[in-house]
Formats: sequence, C-alpha cells, structure tokens
Amino acid sequence: MKAIPTTLRKFLTPTLASLAVVSTAFAAAPETGGRPTTMAPQAMVVTPHYLASQSALRILRNGGTALDAAIAAGATLAVVYPQFTAIGGDNVWLVYNAKNGEVRAMNAIGPASEKATIDFYKSKGMETIPQRGYLSAITVPGAVSGWDQAYAYSKTQLGSKTKWSAVLEDAIRYAEDGFPVSISQAKWAKNATSGVNQATQNLHELPSFKATFMKSGGEHYEVGELFRQPELAKTLQRISAKGGREFYEGETAKLIVADMQAQGGLLTSNDLKSFNAKWEKPLSVEYRGTTAYNAPPPTQGMGSLGILNVLNNFDVGSMKEGSADYVHLLVEATKQSFADRDRHLTDPDFNKGMPLEFVLSKQHGKDLAARIDMNKAADAVMTMDPKGDTTWIGVVDAQGNAVSMIQSHYFDWGAGVLPKGTGVLMQNRGSFFSLDANHVNKLEPRKRTFHTINPAMLVKDNKPYVVYGTQGGEVQPQTQAAVITRIVDFKMPIQSAIEAPRWNFARGGAWGAATTSLSLESRWSKDIVDELVKRGHPAKLIEAGYTDFMGTAGAILIDPASKMKFGGADPRGDGAAVGY
Repeated sequence: MKAIPTTLRKFLTPTLASLAVVSTAFAAAPETGGRPTTMAPQAMVVTPHYLASQSALRILRNGGTALDAAIAAGATLAVVYPQFTAIGGDNVWLVYNAKNGEVRAMNAIGPASEKATIDFYKSKGMETIPQRGYLSAITVPGAVSGWDQAYAYSKTQLGSKTKWSAVLEDAIRYAEDGFPVSISQAKWAKNATSGVNQATQNLHELPSFKATFMKSGGEHYEVGELFRQPELAKTLQRISAKGGREFYEGETAKLIVADMQAQGGLLTSNDLKSFNAKWEKPLSVEYRGTTAYNAPPPTQGMGSLGILNVLNNFDVGSMKEGSADYVHLLVEATKQSFADRDRHLTDPDFNKGMPLEFVLSKQHGKDLAARIDMNKAADAVMTMDPKGDTTWIGVVDAQGNAVSMIQSHYFDWGAGVLPKGTGVLMQNRGSFFSLDANHVNKLEPRKRTFHTINPAMLVKDNKPYVVYGTQGGEVQPQTQAAVITRIVDFKMPIQSAIEAPRWNFARGGAWGAATTSLSLESRWSKDIVDELVKRGHPAKLIEAGYTDFMGTAGAILIDPASKMKFGGADPRGDGAAVGY
C-alpha cells in the first residue's frame, strides 16, 4: 500500500492536531488517505454526489431534520445520478430518533406485479427473467413512498417545519435547468452505449433509454456537459404540488401504467395504488461494545450483520490492518454469513419461517467462526449472484437525529425503461427473481425479491456512533465490514478507513458475471496477494487503485464526548462529506 505523499501530508497536519484534541476515537491513528476527514460541530451529511450533499446541507441549515435532508438528497440523486438511482427504484431507511432513543427501519421496497407469475414467463419460453426492458419483471417503485413516509414521520414525530416543496426544490431545478455530467455518469453511459458486457449490451437499443440518456446522434454525454431531463422535471413538479401519493394514484401513475400495458409490461394501476412503504423493527447484533443495526428482510442486512457476528469471536484489532490475516478472515467470515443469507433470504411475507433470531445469535456466530481455518480458504458456498448499483445517504442533524438510507434501481440504469411522458427510469430489481418453483426467491405475484440494499448504523450508549453504508450490490456487506473494522478495531480516521484498499469477493469478473474470484485494488502489495493465493483464495489484482467495483462507501462518526461529527466520502465516487 502506498504511503501518503509528503506534499499532501503537510496539508493534513492541522487536521491531525485537531483530531487529537477533539476526538479520542481517532487518537490512535493519523490520517493515511488522500483527503482529510470532514469535521463539523452541528450537522453532517454524506452522499455519493456533491450536488446531493449540498441539497441536504441546505435543508439542515434551514432547520430541517435529518429525514428532511435525506429526502432532499435522495431526490437530487434521482436526477443527477441516474446510472445508480431513480424515482423508479426503491429505498430502505434506518432512522435514529433523538427524542426517544429509538432506531427504526423503513422498508420502501416495491413488490412484483399482481400479474407476475412463473407461468407467464414459461409461456414465453423463458428459463430466466430478462435483465432489461419491459419484461424484466419491473417491480413497483418504492422510493417516492419512502420519501412520503419519512416526511410524515419528520413532521409528526420530530416536529419538522420544512415544507414538502422545499425538499424537492433542488431536484426539480437540476432536472429542468440541467447539471454537469459527472465522471461516473459518463463512464456508465459509455458502458451502456458500447455493449461493454452482457449486463449493458442492449441498453442502447431500448428507445426510451436512448431518447433520454443519449444524444440525437447516438453518442453518450461527456464529463461536464449540461444534461437536462424535462419530463422528469414535470413529474417531480406534480409530486411537489400534490404530494407523494400522486406518483401512485395521480397522473404519473396513469402514464406509467398506460406505457407498461402498451409495451407488454406487467404493472397495473392496482399494483401502484395498493403500495405503501412501511416502518419495521430493524435487525441488530452486538459488536465491540456497540449495537450494529441493519435493515430486515427482504434486504441482505442479515448478511452484513452476520459477518460482524462472526468477527466478534476474533481479536481483529490484534491483527495488522491490511495484512493477509485480516483480508483472509473477513473473506472467510463473508462466506459463512452469505451461506445463511442465500439459504433463507426472501420476502418474509412469503417465508414465515425465516430463522433470523438463530442466524444472528451469538452461539451461531461462534459456530460459524469455528469453521474458519486461518491458514486455508474454504470453498465458496454461495448460491446466488446478487448484483446492483445503489446510492447511500448518511445524515446527522443538530438535534442528534440520524439517518442511514440507501436508494437504488438495481443494475446501472435499472431496467433501461422510462414510461412515456414521465422521465421515470424504472428498476429491474424483479429480474433477480428465480423461475425455479422450488427456489427460496421464486417469482410470485405481490412478492418482494431478495434485495441487496442495506443501510447500517452503530449505536453506542443509546446514541448514534457511526452511520455508514455503501453502493455495490454483492459487495455492500464486505465493504461495510471493512469500513467498520478499520474504524472500530483499528481506530482509523473515517476518511482513511474509507480510502484504504479494498477487495471484492465473488463478483470478480465482468460486471454482472457470476464468479468466485477475489479481486483486490492495485494498491495492495504483491506479497499480500501471493499469501492469499497460497491459502487457497483465487486472488488477483485489478488495474485500478480506486474503483467503484469495490463500492462507494460513506460514514459519519459522532464523537461520544464532544459530539463533533466526522464525515468521510469515497473517492471511488463523486461524493462529498459536508457539514456546519
């Protein structure tokens, strides 16, 4: 791993001094990344796009709650980060209420259509659900309902005075007036239009995608070019004027259903009208004197917590950070946790016997830990290959309320379908359903599929300690474990923990490929890779030193003593940690 350049180190010295004075959490380690950790005494927000971070900060400065700010960020992201999220996708929330010390989860995951059946696809001669287009089992978009429920909670439970129109203001402006195309958007647009791999090869052939995200001559937009979405602006204006239910019962709903039916899609008016996001009890495990929270099924929160539950049985802090032992242990813990996840995870409404209490019990963590051989890699036992791109949002407000939220439309560019007259990019989350009638995640009407997005939060002494999450489908639990062990076990500053070299187990080939390789960023030393190979890992270095293939993580740490907020955003994305 490369040392921090001397030319940069001198700019970090004041930051290091202030960290030593203000935060006991970082006393053991200096900054080692390329950016200094962001610090703020009142409020903090982290998103994967700087414009979304600014939208949230505007709301916070005007007295809005963490939930109000998260909605604003999510709405802006749905405009300026279309390759990773859209209002045609879903979101999942963890919310800490500073008034009562309660952590709640909110599930805004839309189900399959009432018309979605295995027989429907079998009748068309299909053995799998298409990844793109109208037949990708497009599920009900849950994101807007999630915003709606979060806003109602903010008003009734936290006393927010923020107007609904205010949280959508920036998103509408960026959709109508335009915004500069980011590096990430340009890269994924190029992939989509070049057929770079199987998952993107037909996007440029989908008319609504081509009309929206490509130029009239068929070229993709370049970095810095102004990009407008006038139809999406009109949809957001309708939602702003009439409330979140407009999307499900108003003109937008009518436009979506009319287009879906005209093109052979499955969504109906009843599918949209009957959907509401719902509040639920989060999952949790203990970790190093904190309580780690994550979202319940059908998200893979059980997989992320399962890794920590295994790591509880090892003295991670005694290992050298970045050593072969460290990577080996986390990969092996991931394998054990993913085996449970893949065996059981689906919509709990369709699987009442999901053994969550057992899977996350301390004894089960001990039993899984006992299977790990520190000298030898176990054979992979994964049975699924969940992919997906997402956007994570973290907010802590001046009152101590906290939000960890992930919003996604599954693959880059989702289903590649935008119903006529809406500008709404629909998700292809339903393409992950199985057409095998015996599979735990089989397609059924009104069922929610296995879902990759899982926001996370650590609570210490009944106060939020670390709010964190990441983009990246299958890699989310792995990156969450890497960031948290570096913060909690190795006492690394937030930004350094995020920037440190990462790995990706299982999704090691081309985007969307099912593999069992272990890919590591090029900043890892050859000695580490050789040792991992010696232990039986299919380890390899990839060319990039920083890549969103490893997820784009973010985190906010609240110092228990000073209440200072420390935020970090991932250089693998276009984001920013900002506060006041």
